[in-house]
Amino acid sequence: MKLLITTFMLGLTIGAAHAANPMVEIQTSQGNIVVELYPKKAPKTVENFLHYVNTGFYEGTVFHRVIKDFVVQGGAFDKSLDWRKPDEPPIPNEAKNGLTNEPGTIAMAHDRDPNSATSQFFFNLESNKHLNHYRDDPGYYGQCVFGKIVKGMDVAKKIADFQTGAGGPFKADVPTEAVVIEKVALLPAAAEPQPKKSKMKGKSNGKTKNEPRRNLAGT
Repeated sequence: MKLLITTFMLGLTIGAAHAANPMVEIQTSQGNIVVELYPKKAPKTVENFLHYVNTGFYEGTVFHRVIKDFVVQGGAFDKSLDWRKPDEPPIPNEAKNGLTNEPGTIAMAHDRDPNSATSQFFFNLESNKHLNHYRDDPGYYGQCVFGKIVKGMDVAKKIADFQTGAGGPFKADVPTEAVVIEKVALLPAAAEPQPKKSKMKGKSNGKTKNEPRRNLAGT
């Protein structure tokens, strides 16, 4: 009996800890995506992301860079791609938090300075180990993972299937049909979907100017 009670209480504790993770719903013109955020692993990154969410910053922006079997990236430009929303000061890179760029994870985009991420984020469509932290070197610091898709991975893959080309200041990888982020909102606890369990592992490197690299850095 004591063992049953202990097991039950342990289950409640794990469930409560799991439910503490905030959930955010990203409503796009192609469907909705729900992500679970990991504030214990990436506190500054999650705080930064939620600030943009709560101020309505992402509404009306687009996914301006999509590459099939790699990433779907957005969080800065409007549909015309001629105007980039003014963002907040950059945040420290928390890529050393043990989370890796596995399929379905959400991570921050930054330029050649590892500590230059602001509002842009991306979804990993495959296991992008070359984007993980490898060492404390600007070229190998990696992209900080701070959450994971728990609903709508099919939407992310659908977006990645869009035909792309040049657009605005970009020479390639811009969807020829704008994929708009219509609304992003923090979900109340009662509305949170049950996230799927996943294992994250691996260690490597990667990044470029607000664009995670396709290939292994240094090669």
